[in-house]
Amino acid sequence: MIFYTEASIQQLSIHKTGNKLNDEPLVLSETPIDITDAVLGSLLMQYFLNPFEKINEIYRLYHPTNELGLNEVFHFAEEIFANPETFHTNSQQIARHLYDIASHARIKPGELYLAYFNKVQVEGEITDAIGIFKSESKEPYLKVSYEETGFNLMYEEQAINIKKLDKGCVIFNTEKEQGYKVAVTDQTNRTEAFYWVDDFLKLKVRNDNYTQTQATLSIYKTFVTEKMDEEFELNKADKIDLLNRSIDYFKGKESFNFDEFANEVIGHPQGAESFKKFKSKYEVEFDTEIADNFDISEAAVKKQARVFKSVLKLDRNFHIYIHGSKELIEKGYDEQMGKHFYKIYFNEET
Repeated sequence: MIFYTEASIQQLSIHKTGNKLNDEPLVLSETPIDITDAVLGSLLMQYFLNPFEKINEIYRLYHPTNELGLNEVFHFAEEIFANPETFHTNSQQIARHLYDIASHARIKPGELYLAYFNKVQVEGEITDAIGIFKSESKEPYLKVSYEETGFNLMYEEQAINIKKLDKGCVIFNTEKEQGYKVAVTDQTNRTEAFYWVDDFLKLKVRNDNYTQTQATLSIYKTFVTEKMDEEFELNKADKIDLLNRSIDYFKGKESFNFDEFANEVIGHPQGAESFKKFKSKYEVEFDTEIADNFDISEAAVKKQARVFKSVLKLDRNFHIYIHGSKELIEKGYDEQMGKHFYKIYFNEET
């Protein structure tokens, strides 16, 4: 978790990065921004850091060669942390780097904000941090003013909504040898948007309990919803039951054990073996290791539970929300009606 109640912006520089393929320029400011207005400073803090308050996933800066110094953003961040007086000069270098790698024709131009914060708290540790933020979207805004004869109405064509940060990352001055702790957000879900994380920042997920919990639940969900049909005959109610049991396991345990999970949740030797092979294939394909034993992250369980659907949709007539045992649901086929049916057992209506 990230908190900034005691934090403030020490330095701020703004540049504009266009799209080189579209012959749009890179515009670098010669001097940093002097923020003397307390209200403006408060609004900027909200704009920059509010999106990170509920982020639990921590990344690392890295380079494919395993030489951290070859990661451009890491190199410039290291110089800034070592000597904050170089902040503006290095902010220009970071803007140049973004301009050079943004090689997709559909990447939007926008303002690039670089901020140096102090007293930002991440995972209970208070430290300095560097923020890199990009605004690509503009919205029209209405402004009403009162005059002697009544009200006047005006509009702003190109205003920035401070509640909608398009892209951002915060690099915390801690664990430098591992590539710093980094939090990231990207509200653009198009293919060309991957340049922010993959090409510009070059980030990889920190392999901690949060990541292990999230990855295991995600892999299991894919296995149940997409893979099990190839080997086992399961109806949708069976799949929902398997997903519900997995969430119940993670909510009720403090630590994960693969064999225990397979026995208690999957409950079938062939199914457990199939899941083990599926997990191994995922680890090879994505070059990541998911441990067989780890402490369960409550935050990761809460996040993943939102995407574990427990709704059984029957044509366009009925939606059945399944939260209990599948033993209370019976599936059949009525030959007279020529339709499938579910029989549901319950004690009382609520």
